[in-house]
Amino acid sequence: MLVKGADIFVDGSAALAKNFKVSSLIIGLTIVACGTSAPELAVSTSAALKGSSEIALSNIVGSNTFNLLGILGLCALIYPLAVSKNIIKRDFTISIVATLITFLTIGGVYTVTTNRIIGQDMELVVGEIGRGFGMLLLLSYLIYVVFLIYQEKKYPHTEENIDLIPVRKCAFYIFIGLFSIIVGGQMVVNASKAIAQMMGMTETLIGFTIIAVGTSLPELATSFIATKKGQVDLAVGNVIGSNIFNLLFILGLSAIIKPVAVNLASVFDIFILIFVTILSMIFGLSSLKIKRFEGAFMLGLYVLIVAYAIVR
Repeated sequence: MLVKGADIFVDGSAALAKNFKVSSLIIGLTIVACGTSAPELAVSTSAALKGSSEIALSNIVGSNTFNLLGILGLCALIYPLAVSKNIIKRDFTISIVATLITFLTIGGVYTVTTNRIIGQDMELVVGEIGRGFGMLLLLSYLIYVVFLIYQEKKYPHTEENIDLIPVRKCAFYIFIGLFSIIVGGQMVVNASKAIAQMMGMTETLIGFTIIAVGTSLPELATSFIATKKGQVDLAVGNVIGSNIFNLLFILGLSAIIKPVAVNLASVFDIFILIFVTILSMIFGLSSLKIKRFEGAFMLGLYVLIVAYAIVR
């Protein structure tokens, strides 16, 4: 369901871009990114409602880390990923700034609720993401989308080498594809979470690894298929757009539903995410392309980060 759904979803999204004379990059950053992030939205908001804030935050941070290292790394191994100047100057920068502000907010003096960091107890609560900051994150995402629309109108673009499909058919492809992606992904997440709980893993570790990878399967399937079809802008836009959506929209909404408690482990993971985002940006800047050996390095680094999380 995941793979076939992604195949249909990519075709519908690319054709929609051609119908409305917008770039597949913008479609990837908005419609595709929001659609493939639906599992993260469902998991994090449900976790917030149930009071499992560790899963709500670690799922977002883990998904963003996997999106950059796992998905971009794998796609670059298949086919060197061309990265446009726009996505480096605008979207990578926004992603880094949003992650850095979140890190400073939860790790700094602004929202610290307790200061009982004793020894190496990584599960100890050190702060929270409150409703006020959640609203700021949501507002930031709306401004970002409006800015994307403004730029697209200012510099119109038409996709080439894509079959023209009627808008209704595009919408049908997107709906069916997205439905298959979400249902298939949710089945994987549910089964993986059950196995992880049987193994006695903590909520933070389950969120950062099993659930993060599981909820990122739509992004993986979509970007993988897009790369194979030569829709590189869609593949890269999907990953970066999903990361921005996860951090600004999903974390913001989760915090509005219920303030998200933050433990020391998540502070470490967000710091790692900042480093990973900057590293991916540097790789993209080199020849405006993520090469195969860089893709291999990114995958290897992801394995090391997960190993560290497990040992921790």
